Amino acid sequence: MKKIILIITGTLLVISCSCNQKADNNNTALIEKYVQSVENMDFDAMDLILDENYKGYGPSINDSINKEQTVSNWKFNVENLYKTIKYNKSRNAPILIEDGENQGDWVANWAELEITFKGSGESVTIWANTNYLIKNGKILKSYSFYNEADVLEQLGFSYY
Repeated sequence: MKKIILIITGTLLVISCSCNQKADNNNTALIEKYVQSVENMDFDAMDLILDENYKGYGPSINDSINKEQTVSNWKFNVENLYKTIKYNKSRNAPILIEDGENQGDWVANWAELEITFKGSGESVTIWANTNYLIKNGKILKSYSFYNEADVLEQLGFSYY
């Protein structure tokens, strides 16, 4: 079921935009660099890659975060929660949206993330989709989608 939701989300993104083969492939390299900064827990690199006006949304509808909060949250999570973060099966696709509210150069990233926690050493696997808007060589906006309940279930929490 989760695979189907991810496939549908990715398909809707591609179908709902006016795609153009002129999308900037340099942007995929930027996203690969950002992924590496997350895996390496390199906050200085994250800070350089995110635009000063960066805004991140998701995974929940009311979640939003700015650049300072993003870097601060990563630092906190790495210092207190995460032992390792690994992007497995990570794939990127550049997309140009030519009109509308979200006009611009986007990169869609689909990944299977494996996070190992400090202390317990427990690991979780997350299927995640993040769409990044790139402007002037920096990430200006992102939308992230993943199943938070699945992560909690993998850690032994029950929602019954």
